[in-house]
Amino acid sequence: MILFPYKNDNPTRSFPFVNWFLIGLNLWVYFAWQFPLAPSEKEVFFSSFGFIPSMFFGQLSNFSIETILWEWGTVFTSMFSHGGFFHLLGNMLFLYLYGNNVEEAMGKLWYLLFYLSCGLLAALAQALTSPDSGVPMVGASGAISGVVAGYLLLYPRANVRVFYWIIILVGTIYIPAYLVLGWWFIQQVLAFPESMKAASGVAVAAHLGGFAAGLALTPLTKKKGIKLFQGRHSLPFARNR
Repeated sequence: MILFPYKNDNPTRSFPFVNWFLIGLNLWVYFAWQFPLAPSEKEVFFSSFGFIPSMFFGQLSNFSIETILWEWGTVFTSMFSHGGFFHLLGNMLFLYLYGNNVEEAMGKLWYLLFYLSCGLLAALAQALTSPDSGVPMVGASGAISGVVAGYLLLYPRANVRVFYWIIILVGTIYIPAYLVLGWWFIQQVLAFPESMKAASGVAVAAHLGGFAAGLALTPLTKKKGIKLFQGRHSLPFARNR
């Protein structure tokens, strides 16, 4: 069974400049910096710009301004680096689907701060579950998990168009966001025990940490006139997306 969300019916009044900037920055880092690298060079890239929990906590014993700035810097550089094309594609799809509405509900500056904060707290959540890990963590998944949580709080009844393929049945259907995103969250919870094993390459703790950060920060960063648990925008003059 394949379920693939690709569109929603939640229009926006304004162009989501920040969301497209984040998407563009992720694409630029991957195609301009990562894609041309040889396999050995990619290892160096991930070791340099990925978030490594053991190195991050190592700054506490190796105290220097340079070390602190570098290790905290990797929290943010790791958000814009990806392990592969499909890793990038999946993250950018979710950011495209849900980020524009969250940006409009928060305003551009607060949305940017919200996104970076969720990514930061996601990285710390992953680090706390495996503080001795020397494996670099890369990807926007933690920050985007926060965006998903924000969308779920703001527009749980908005419709998401999903492509489905079940044996011989193929088509599309609209499903409420709370079902689509709720199922995504359940998948993360179920995957968490497996992710704690050394063989797992998915930082599920970061997903859950980013999601929790999104739930906590959305009520604080949304505009005063925006209510939680709305259905969707009803804007006759808005663009269809």
